[in-house]
Amino acid sequence: MARKIVAALGDSITAGTPLWDPNPDVRAAIDANELAEESQWPYWAVRQHPSLEIRNHGVNLERTDQIAARFAAAADGADAIVIQGGINDVVQGRDPALTVGDLRDMVQRAKALGLRVAVTDVLPWNNGWPDHYETILALNDAIATMSRDEQVLLLPFYATLEDPERPGRMREEDTSDGNHPTVHGHRRLATAFQPF
Repeated sequence: MARKIVAALGDSITAGTPLWDPNPDVRAAIDANELAEESQWPYWAVRQHPSLEIRNHGVNLERTDQIAARFAAAADGADAIVIQGGINDVVQGRDPALTVGDLRDMVQRAKALGLRVAVTDVLPWNNGWPDHYETILALNDAIATMSRDEQVLLLPFYATLEDPERPGRMREEDTSDGNHPTVHGHRRLATAFQPF
């Protein structure tokens, strides 16, 4: 039986930065070793759901408008898509309405293609706390509302990695640089993924 193909479309959180990247040229530049492949949530999600093939379409540093520009290539040949993005919009001070609009547009395009669709919310950002804490919460509320309106699955990445003792931040074992998940963090993110 053929495996269901899931496109994972997003930014560095999907790509696996700073240890991994789906682009072999980037991997060569960052000198990624074989174990670095474990630094991406799609790697762990496939181990939990071996009937799936998850294709990683993450690109470091991209805003949601840039991610949206790659939508067609990621969706090609896929049965389902996970759309992740927004933190780089926050970093660059982009209007959250534009961010949610980009995400909604990708969701609607995916639905029009007959794909099953999930979106993620934005991770806690240790290096952006406390300055961007409220912005991220508000953006995540808007993403949750959009996912309900569009009747698509919301993967709770924020709650999965938020440290309950330090709201707005990831646990120490889940981030090595305050921006991106560790391998441990990616394993935890994979628990938020569910087949659809």
